[in-house]
Amino acid sequence: MNCCLSLVWLQLVFSCAPQSEEIAYSREQVLQSMQLANDYFMEKWPDPSIPIVGRKTWPSHIWTRGVYYEGLMALHSIYPKEKYIDYAVSWAEAHDWSFRYGITTRNADSHCAGQTYLDLYELGHPSAQIDSTRASIDLMVASDKVDDWDWIDAIQMAMPVFSKLGRIKGDSTYFEKMYELYAYSKYDEGGGLYNEVDGLWWRDADYVPPYTEPNGEDCYWSRGNGWVVAALVRVLNDIPVNEPHRQEYEEDLIAMLDALIKVQRTDGFWNASLHDPENYGGPEATGTALFVYGMAWGLNQNLIDSTTYYEPMARAWNALLEESLQPNGFLGYVQSTGKDPSAGQPVTQLKEPDFEDYGLGCFLLAGSEIYKLLDEQ
Repeated sequence: MNCCLSLVWLQLVFSCAPQSEEIAYSREQVLQSMQLANDYFMEKWPDPSIPIVGRKTWPSHIWTRGVYYEGLMALHSIYPKEKYIDYAVSWAEAHDWSFRYGITTRNADSHCAGQTYLDLYELGHPSAQIDSTRASIDLMVASDKVDDWDWIDAIQMAMPVFSKLGRIKGDSTYFEKMYELYAYSKYDEGGGLYNEVDGLWWRDADYVPPYTEPNGEDCYWSRGNGWVVAALVRVLNDIPVNEPHRQEYEEDLIAMLDALIKVQRTDGFWNASLHDPENYGGPEATGTALFVYGMAWGLNQNLIDSTTYYEPMARAWNALLEESLQPNGFLGYVQSTGKDPSAGQPVTQLKEPDFEDYGLGCFLLAGSEIYKLLDEQ
């Protein structure tokens, strides 16, 4: 499909929503919704150390749980509670403040837990240990290998570990290695996983053209692109204003957010497939929450303009609270783990995904930035 005609078609399909929607909830209601969802999870998983049992058994410091703790620490940052820290520390201690497969791992999914280990260290918790995190990342920094992040989820799972270490240690070598890994994913893997024409990312080399969706469009997975948005937000929170690659990260984030508002559903959500609304179409909460996170952060930092982005962000957040969040704290419309729009289908309001933790993490990240935005207003 011709690029110009494709863009016009997408705008007609997706951009027919009202343009005057405001966030329908107060700061107190936003915080209450976050607490409701988090309490539901903590009550369901009172012991954070126990393995996750599903179609197989996983240790509880895999990436899904790591993303949840990213969200929990974001909740703690706006509403400090000792029980949140105790819950996170118990989880970290159960895994010796280290990673699945140990410190020699180069796997981004394993490194995800390090984001929370570093957060707890910065909070000054007496038990916090970052020696294993630093040792593992130092092995990567010392290596010439840069092709580890060959799927875009990896960018969110591991990139902020590098940026946090660089900030904590005052060592720009972490920033430079982080960029080399990011640049390989962006420009080299599969010919480059980022399509600057569309402002979106293919999930991995398997989805780079000639692969297409049933309607002939490129396959851009909602949550996969959400992971990149979240990674850029978290990295930009860490790196100094004069970091050599900061402008590129900002430009990538802005280009993605611009692309995303063009393909938003009229109900506020995004489809699992961003360019084919008929291929497993329907509300999907994780990508939506991550896009809210990026837009709200961008507005809080004055990186993007409110005239363009406030209404799409508000519409998405309202949809999450009104349709995804259930009265007991369960989050609906969470797509199960996978790598493309077909994973875990059908995605419905009451269907339980294979893991409930990462969806909550995404929701808490979004809510924390919405809360700050409402505070500013």
